[in-house]
Amino acid sequence: MPDTSPLRVIISGGGTGGHIFPAVAIANELRRRLPDSEILFVGANGRMEMTRVPEAGYKIVGLDISGLQRRLTPQNLLFPVRVLRAVRKAGKLLEQFRPDAVVGVGGYASAPVLLAATSRAIPALIQEQNSYAGLVNKLLGRRVGRICVAYEGMEKFFPQEKIVVTGNPVRTEIANGDRAEALRFFGLDPNKKTLLVIGGSLGARTLNLATVAALARLREAGVQLLWQTGKLYFPEAQKQAEPYKQDNLQALEFIQRMDLAYAAADVVVSRAGALSVSELCLTGKACILVPSPNVAEDHQTKNALALVSKGAAVLITDEHAPARLYDEALRLLADPDRQSQLSTRVRELARPEATATIVDELMRLIKN
Repeated sequence: MPDTSPLRVIISGGGTGGHIFPAVAIANELRRRLPDSEILFVGANGRMEMTRVPEAGYKIVGLDISGLQRRLTPQNLLFPVRVLRAVRKAGKLLEQFRPDAVVGVGGYASAPVLLAATSRAIPALIQEQNSYAGLVNKLLGRRVGRICVAYEGMEKFFPQEKIVVTGNPVRTEIANGDRAEALRFFGLDPNKKTLLVIGGSLGARTLNLATVAALARLREAGVQLLWQTGKLYFPEAQKQAEPYKQDNLQALEFIQRMDLAYAAADVVVSRAGALSVSELCLTGKACILVPSPNVAEDHQTKNALALVSKGAAVLITDEHAPARLYDEALRLLADPDRQSQLSTRVRELARPEATATIVDELMRLIKN
């Protein structure tokens, strides 16, 4: 008789929104296709996935795992012990949950789960968001059955026969925000231009400092602001924005309803993380990208140039952002024709089918 038991999948990884939100998108697509599927997330204790995943409606279990420090510390000496303990705990989770497959999205927590799964011959898939592969994914690429990537040329990191170019999974609702609802939700004036500033889920110091310095200019120009600061920077940003509250210049620690934030925005200023770039393409927003210089192999600049080379975005370096960012933002806000041109071109680069393709690959892996 055919097996009619629900599909069971573990999704592991996290650390930043760039790992977490693609993982949630994959889970949502699994649930859409198979409503009775059972999905368990595994994250790292103390990291943001331990709150963001339950907010998305999924159960998560935490492992005591973290990365290596860049200098010699007692924590580094204990690193092998922590990894062994995490792998043992991951193994017990696998034995209890009995998944049909495991998906790793990068980040500390995916390593123990993928190690435990592949040692038990459980089908495993990696989803790599960036043009420069993360350490965990590079180390485990040879052990898994399939590697879904967002960029061409990833055979320098992974076995070519395992690679499928899918694009990055983006929550489908991100592009479905209603502008009228968005303006009501954030209390914005429909007759004013709105600028959205997002420095990634953890915030971006350069963008935050440049925004603080530009608050008076934005008020003078009659521009509204939705400014995601990140948790670390929020108290100071909130204090600086308080005098401009009546002008709709809003400092927000984290924006839960990004669908509405994108819908409200005329122009977006953003870092160039892989997920942010994918979301901007899907939403078709005129954008200014300020790549973070503090990432491996400067991969955010590569992400940004993929858009800039097609006339689909404006690039300002982190070094030049303090002096030039808000000059460029105000020029773009005042130029609807240029906004429209950027919007059209960036939308052409979207991969709306990415999440479905990844789940197709996962189902094929399970079947085989």
